[in-house]
Amino acid sequence: MFSAFYELSHYNQASLFVGACLRDQANASATSTIGCDDALACKKREPDLKRMDMGCTLTGSGKALPQLAVTNDDLAKIVDTSDEWIVERTGIHERHIAVEETSTDLAALAGKRAMDAAGLQPDEVDLLICMTITPDSVVPSEACLVKARLGLERAVAFDLNAACAGCVYGMEVAASMMEASALSRLGASSPLRISQGNAIKHALVIGVDRLSRITDWTDRTTCVLFGDGAGAVVLSWDDEAPGILSSFLENTDDPTLALACDQLRDLSTFPFADISQDDVCQIMAASLDEALPELERPRRASISMQGQKIFKWASKAMADAVMKACERADVPLDEVSLIVPHQANERIIRFSAKKLKFPVERMQISIGSVGNTSASSVLMALADAYAEGRIEGGDKVVLVGFGGGLTLGSLLFVA
Repeated sequence: MFSAFYELSHYNQASLFVGACLRDQANASATSTIGCDDALACKKREPDLKRMDMGCTLTGSGKALPQLAVTNDDLAKIVDTSDEWIVERTGIHERHIAVEETSTDLAALAGKRAMDAAGLQPDEVDLLICMTITPDSVVPSEACLVKARLGLERAVAFDLNAACAGCVYGMEVAASMMEASALSRLGASSPLRISQGNAIKHALVIGVDRLSRITDWTDRTTCVLFGDGAGAVVLSWDDEAPGILSSFLENTDDPTLALACDQLRDLSTFPFADISQDDVCQIMAASLDEALPELERPRRASISMQGQKIFKWASKAMADAVMKACERADVPLDEVSLIVPHQANERIIRFSAKKLKFPVERMQISIGSVGNTSASSVLMALADAYAEGRIEGGDKVVLVGFGGGLTLGSLLFVA
């Protein structure tokens, strides 16, 4: 719990009323029978909307890695590379690869660890969002599989795909749903017309990916980058702590598919065209051909990346996203205790720190032992930061991710 109050600059305008109206309702019920039945009545005794002493707080964090660790020297036996070449360009020394572990195994373990850290029981979880580009199945969703594994009987569960920025997107969706739930509790006492939905007080947000399953292990420019893993966080509504102060989401079109992975399906029984197995890969990307008719590229069921384009975009975009989150929360950058960035490349992290004029020592860098784990990356790094004692109560922390799409997101919270 934290006694400090923070000026809110969240882009979701509905959240401006949450803490104010709940406090107003409580004060009114304690002193009189007068409710906030209309906007005019609320305005006459309007509380300070800039004092936001309740919100969506982070109460638990966890991560999970596969057992097998693959070093750069191991990869040098597979492709033309070396430990020196990889470390110099990426900062990566090793990554973990799932051999027997499924995405559900990793996600459930990370989720369980986050729940344990938060002291949360399975029957208390109201919402489960799973961010992934490598689910174990399309239907049921990865979130549904994890929900069943963890016994989250009351939770609403669904997947979200925002690639490596998924953690921020997932947390923002969960926070917005929790804010809406808090507003719905106001009923007639709110000056807003609020639709009634599920009551959500605790949410489990999990990022998981097994990029090893969509990696071309003959391509030394990409296979050295990726690893497998899962990260999770518990979000809880707290009437006495501000929690998440702001967020920023942005999508930039990627017309040249600088970062992409085609999706393949079995069309062997498709009766409306004569399709040979050799043509399947071409047919699968038909939607991409329609969206980007000028683009000519080989179809691949593995990740393809134009490294220089992504590096140039990400280095600037990550710094811009951090500043957006700070501006929306009216928090100076020098008040931020720690930035937890997507672990794509150590050079990108250091370049962004330099652009921000922010001490790199206050950037969480975990990539060396795990590589780029996509949607789980930021949440795994966040778990590392907590485990290393780098985050204390009252600290202001920024999470920032970027990925295919192109997707970009940042989030500022008070620990």
